Amino acid sequence: MVPNTQAAPITPAGVAKPTAEQAKPIAPAAAGAGLAPQSAAGKTIQRVDQLRSERRETTEGGRTFIREPDRTIIREGNRTIIRHDEFERFRYGARDVTVDRRGNETVTVAVRPNGDRIVSTYDANGYLLRRVRVVNGREIVLIDNRPRGANFRIGNFFVQIAPARVRIPRDRYIVDYDRANPALIYETLLAPPVDVIERAYTLDEIRYSQPLRDRMPRIDLNTITFETGSWEIPPDQIGRLAGIAEGVNRAIQKNPREIFLIEGHTDAVGSDLDNLSLSDRRAESVAVVLTQEFGVPPENLVTQGYGEQYLKVATNGPEPANRRVTVRRITPLLAGNAR
Repeated sequence: MVPNTQAAPITPAGVAKPTAEQAKPIAPAAAGAGLAPQSAAGKTIQRVDQLRSERRETTEGGRTFIREPDRTIIREGNRTIIRHDEFERFRYGARDVTVDRRGNETVTVAVRPNGDRIVSTYDANGYLLRRVRVVNGREIVLIDNRPRGANFRIGNFFVQIAPARVRIPRDRYIVDYDRANPALIYETLLAPPVDVIERAYTLDEIRYSQPLRDRMPRIDLNTITFETGSWEIPPDQIGRLAGIAEGVNRAIQKNPREIFLIEGHTDAVGSDLDNLSLSDRRAESVAVVLTQEFGVPPENLVTQGYGEQYLKVATNGPEPANRRVTVRRITPLLAGNAR
């Protein structure tokens, strides 16, 4: 890891400000390849070991920022998180893309091949304020992070909240994809929270607060196996995602405002930085395949990697069950209700 005080400017949100280069669509690659970052020398990066020499570390305001070409790892105290901008995924296969400054806000627009527009608004510090889908001039609000209520704070990453009280059978709370039929997948994707939702939460609060996410049942996609150090989905495994894609699309048809979080997890073998970056990219690859191959609207998906932080099986050794991608609905957490 190379210290560098000349890295690209980082906003308090931990993401770089959009550049003119970002105002371009990204041409689709081979199925399962995902989004490949570029090295400083302009070479395509396809494996985590190629990322190590590209990392740049700075310290600002008591936080350590470790920049990769398209992501930022933030260390503060005993917490380490990874940040990326979903706009990169919206640019993938888009018909047109724009990035505009409007006063203190930045507005990104990605026009999908069907003409739908994904409009995201960020504040001056790089935090997402609002995301909408515009269809024939009609706005469908997907995420609204604008401040409301005494406890609602843009820029909060973590929420202090009691662990979720789970009163449903474990096999209905954590569903193994390889054992689930289409009816169970759909039922789980639309299942209500298992515990009380006290208020509406921001997307960042949901991303980085495990007890909050744990209020929603989840599906572990245990049929996808990645090569060591890679985030590409092997082409012969893409069809294994058809069932989850069908369930997600069916849920979105019922309610176009549904939002699903795709989480990446690894086992505890290897570097924690490598695992965090790898898990984030694997979650993104699943989201890209769901859109590219199965027509899931990209704006209804958010992705996040957690590396080795939340092991399904408590072991420091290699464990396939810990190398997983998880899907859960987070709409009730964003809306602050029990449905």
